[in-house]
Amino acid sequence: MTASSEARSLDQTSTWAVAVVSLVFIVISLIIEESINGIGKWLTKHNKKALYEALEKIKAELMLLGFISLLLTVAQTRVAKICISESLANTMLPCKNHQNETEDSSENHRKLVSGALFSDQEGLHKRILSSASTSSCSEGKVPIISENALHQLHIFIFVLAIFQVLYSVLTMGLGRAKMYSWRAWEQEVETLDYQLSNDPSRFRLTHETSFVRRHLHFWYRIPIFIWIECFFQQLLCSVTKVDYLTLRHGFISAHLAPGSRFNFHKYIERSLEDDFKKVVGISLPLWAFAVIFILLNVHGWQIYFWLSFFPLIIILLVGTKLQVIITKMALDIQSRQAVVQGTPLVQPSDEHFWFGRPQLILFLIHFTLFQNAFEVAFFCFIWLQFGLKSCFHEKFGFIITRFAMGVGVQFLCSYITLPLYALVTQVCC
Repeated sequence: MTASSEARSLDQTSTWAVAVVSLVFIVISLIIEESINGIGKWLTKHNKKALYEALEKIKAELMLLGFISLLLTVAQTRVAKICISESLANTMLPCKNHQNETEDSSENHRKLVSGALFSDQEGLHKRILSSASTSSCSEGKVPIISENALHQLHIFIFVLAIFQVLYSVLTMGLGRAKMYSWRAWEQEVETLDYQLSNDPSRFRLTHETSFVRRHLHFWYRIPIFIWIECFFQQLLCSVTKVDYLTLRHGFISAHLAPGSRFNFHKYIERSLEDDFKKVVGISLPLWAFAVIFILLNVHGWQIYFWLSFFPLIIILLVGTKLQVIITKMALDIQSRQAVVQGTPLVQPSDEHFWFGRPQLILFLIHFTLFQNAFEVAFFCFIWLQFGLKSCFHEKFGFIITRFAMGVGVQFLCSYITLPLYALVTQVCC
């Protein structure tokens, strides 16, 4: 195939080829649009207002990512004409600079890595050679970013959009699956056996109740030991039946008349949907993190590897804090009274949270979900675009560690931490 046939413009392309390609993309777009609208109609019909708002947020984020991609497409020729000095372009490269290998290949290899975030060591050398002849920069200067790198940036934005949708669905699915296991406890409350065994007129010593016994041990006066115990509790059994029933009793006592029949489980599910609505969007601080991540992804710094620990550390810290809050509520019961009547009554208070702000914990969960989705999307993009053993993946052990942590963090955040947050905040706030 000749070079001229490979670079044919639209006026030299068969109309049937243009029509077929256009039709395919139009049909795919319409199918996606109708599918999203169908999901929205189903959510509206079943009175899932929070989930419908979350769906609208996802649509807005997809539109924003598409608009960014459109701007890159329109401006890529002009951006590629912006010239900078070659010495400046060779700073903070994401891959090792091969400029000194041979004199003839110096300029081409510099352009290979000048895409900053998106460079490949295989297959791109020939394409860079063809673009070198069209460079409008004077001697000693090079484009700030090549058109090929901008094209790869389009692909990354597309991959990021896919992972945002997948992670959103997975987050809600795992959260609902966790809460489904609590449904049996809610149904048990309506049984005669439960009402007889939990007589509200019966007096008991506080330290003999199941809730206090579970959370208070001989080391409960030492804060560091409480945090250590709560750290393992979130991993082994974040919410037990006695926790659920006690927190349920505290919520009903604080907001409803005594003896009221109330489906607390359904209420917590709605609370989870409200929280989910807040963690699916991409706020300005999260976009700032994405830019900083791209900026610091410099060869030799291993920032990508060390940043992958942040979501794990944050989500384990948040989960531990939520367990500590439950333990403190048990400690408050113990300190207030030596004898309780019926089920122990927890006292709601925002003071249990950091700085008295429950929203701070939700922001940390939101940040963790976005950072984890961004890193996994970046990992998969590099893998699919450049191969598993590219310059970004020089150490295979780091690759396995990052991917395993990404899967683990998603499970911890969606299946354990987010449902636990929904439960605790409804009782404490």
